[in-house]
Amino acid sequence: MSYITAWLSRPLLQRWRAKAVALALLTSASASAQGANVLTYHNNASRTGWNSGETSLTSSVIGSPSFGLLHQVTLDAEVDAQPLVVAGLTIGGTVHNVVYVATEGNTVYAIDGSSGVILLQTNLGTPAPLPAVCKKIATVGINSTPVINRVSQTLYVMTYVSVGGTPEYHLHALSLTTLADTQTPVVVSASHTLADGTTLYSFNAGETRQRAALLNANGNIYAGFAGFCGQRNKDQRGWLLGWNASTLASQASYLSNQVLPNNAPNDFLLTSIWMSGYGPSAAANGDVFFVTGNSDPSGTTYDKAGAINLSESVVEWSPSHGKVVSYFSPTDSGSDVATLDRGDLDFGSGGVMLLPKQSGTVPHLAVAAGKVGIMYLMQQGKLGGENSGHVLGEYQVGGCWCGPSYFTGSDGIGRVVSSGASNINVWKVQTSPTTTLQADTGFTSPSIATGQDPGFFTSISSNGTTAGSAIIWAVSRPVAGSTDVTLFAFDAASGAQLFSATAGTWPPATNANTVPTIANGNVFVASYQMLSIFGVASPGQTLIPKFQLARPAPPPESLSDH
Repeated sequence: MSYITAWLSRPLLQRWRAKAVALALLTSASASAQGANVLTYHNNASRTGWNSGETSLTSSVIGSPSFGLLHQVTLDAEVDAQPLVVAGLTIGGTVHNVVYVATEGNTVYAIDGSSGVILLQTNLGTPAPLPAVCKKIATVGINSTPVINRVSQTLYVMTYVSVGGTPEYHLHALSLTTLADTQTPVVVSASHTLADGTTLYSFNAGETRQRAALLNANGNIYAGFAGFCGQRNKDQRGWLLGWNASTLASQASYLSNQVLPNNAPNDFLLTSIWMSGYGPSAAANGDVFFVTGNSDPSGTTYDKAGAINLSESVVEWSPSHGKVVSYFSPTDSGSDVATLDRGDLDFGSGGVMLLPKQSGTVPHLAVAAGKVGIMYLMQQGKLGGENSGHVLGEYQVGGCWCGPSYFTGSDGIGRVVSSGASNINVWKVQTSPTTTLQADTGFTSPSIATGQDPGFFTSISSNGTTAGSAIIWAVSRPVAGSTDVTLFAFDAASGAQLFSATAGTWPPATNANTVPTIANGNVFVASYQMLSIFGVASPGQTLIPKFQLARPAPPPESLSDH
């Protein structure tokens, strides 16, 4: 039977699903002739976390004795950012699959992904000290995941630096092949008129933390900003700022809280965009999506009129129109906006993922969950407003300092992967007769223990939709009494554990928001002063039998993680 005859003989739904899968592949990790690229947080602007072009790492390979820890690369500081990968890049006259890692020491490394050899490194300035409220002598450098433009061979990175004792944020555009600035770095600044029309609020780097991953969309680079260490004062507010990717000129900005101080009884005006490091996402039409955190603990400052203060909300913002075009704020009993604000129960502890286009009457979907552990299924462009009854579904996933992933199974059905509390759950996307998520009954939820806040992050690898090729990768947070983080691999169809090994360490001060990166037969895990590279040992190569690094000592005092 010819390919065309076979195609036409398939039922219409199967043919449509196959087409949807092909479109989904275009939005997963981009590919070059030499291999797969991971150019942004969670693989794409939708934040699915899915590399659908991984042909080497099958279930049988990962479960074999030949798979394990190949290399450890020592770095200068801890790494909160996800490693990024550019395949087939020529540096110094030699072609490499290059891993880019950015540290809290404000150092960017270019590392050969096969050998672990450091090819290039550059330091972008002295990290700035944390505010005194953080109760700990510490600094912050590069906190967020950078983003890469493969065409222009540019890596965009946000640094936090001390300039003459004053903290500043600098946006850099670095050459992939030299790590030199291709343009003069921009000092981040912004201002916005508050709701009275006269009071001007200005960006304050000393009160503002930038940890949500950078986003490349609409020809711009976007960054979300939050506050430091749960500090409660009137000087911290959430921002979404943008810069032209070619010139670094400032573009339209969004201030998430425009309330006047006298409208907040406790002078606490956050409404942060932090999402545990998950990046803002972007739809095909250019709209940018993010989730906000808590505001004044009085629970009285939420104001949807004109999007003046959309705390505890999923927000869809249109850069082209410079305004909010859709939002969702929960109204469930015990998890409405006022309750979340009063209890420091940020909806914005997790990110929002946009699903690839689906069949049915609601093709453009989104999911998000936060500290309370309810994952909401929403319609892009019509998120639901201030009404939980207007979303498409609610699902208990457990407390989520985390973010969802997505892949398409061998049956052609899309699946959402949640990772709240200590469990991975897989949800099938049902589009007929109604649009909803159904628990995948063939998947047994594995448990991943944590001694830090609930939740963790996952990534997916597969060889298209080939049966048996889809793998769910996860990195645990340290359990109580330990500083180790562990890399896990699970069969995405059954939930069976295929692999686990110590992949790094993490100081117990803040959550390890570690995201594994899978590309070209390797798994990259960045942690405290270390990049670990996992893969299949070549003939004659010896695996490293055990993670080798001195465990970091606890800090003198705990550092709040919102």
